[in-house]
Amino acid sequence: MKILVVGASGLVGGNIVNELKKNKVEYLGTHFSYPTDHTFFLNTQNLETLIHHPLILNFVPDVIIHCGALTYVDKCEQEPKLSKELTVDSTENLIHLAKIYKAKFVYFSTDYVFDGEKGLYSEDEPKNPINVYGEHKALAEEIVINSGLDCLILRITNVYGNEIRGKNFVSRIIALSKANQESILKLPIDQFATPINASFIAFATYQLLINNFSGIFNISSTDFMNRVQLAESVLNYFPSEKILIERVETQFLNQAAKRPLLGGLLNKKLALALPNLKFTNLDDYLSNL
Repeated sequence: MKILVVGASGLVGGNIVNELKKNKVEYLGTHFSYPTDHTFFLNTQNLETLIHHPLILNFVPDVIIHCGALTYVDKCEQEPKLSKELTVDSTENLIHLAKIYKAKFVYFSTDYVFDGEKGLYSEDEPKNPINVYGEHKALAEEIVINSGLDCLILRITNVYGNEIRGKNFVSRIIALSKANQESILKLPIDQFATPINASFIAFATYQLLINNFSGIFNISSTDFMNRVQLAESVLNYFPSEKILIERVETQFLNQAAKRPLLGGLLNKKLALALPNLKFTNLDDYLSNL
């Protein structure tokens, strides 16, 4: 199996690369805005570049994993054209590339395709996004589904874990604590989700691939919590008297994009598909740092 990982310098993509290395799988990793020593630049918005890129031509992928997108939710709301280019147009182009190689296509999506009215969503719940980010993710899902390719759509949310830049929510709190910086974290008490370790996402993705699964799967952990609870869980392991948490409701944060409040993903389908899969949680991650 030869795998092209698009967006391999990010949190999810980087952990997928680590999983592939561990299993001695041949891969190519790309980046768009953040270069690393295991990636090369690839402009996914330029179809001609994708089709004629010499590294890809020589590699001939069996699987294309698309981890790239504009994930800053408020920026998506403020710059919908850019959001569409990085999330929707890139997916269309990569689908075209996958058809050339008859490659399996793996696409990472989100619980933001739902409205957050009732939470802990299963794979077959009707989509109803309430912001630009969610709309574009939902649209990209439809492009993948209607492509006729063998595909996996993997929905994830509130991802944390080890990454080069350490920019995920959990890593930032750990960094603040270690630096002993005075900080006030204004966090919503009414946004609930299922935070998930990127290394578990990578492991589950690989298991789904080698067992030849297709379709839509939620990948989530055993945690279901709001942002305050998430931060407090981290500070239990990395205490700091200089970090204060201010509890607020989302409506008072004045964010550009609406947030689905009662989000999160049920993992029943994944558990049944891979009965030997050991699910992890935030404590597992923090206790091993």
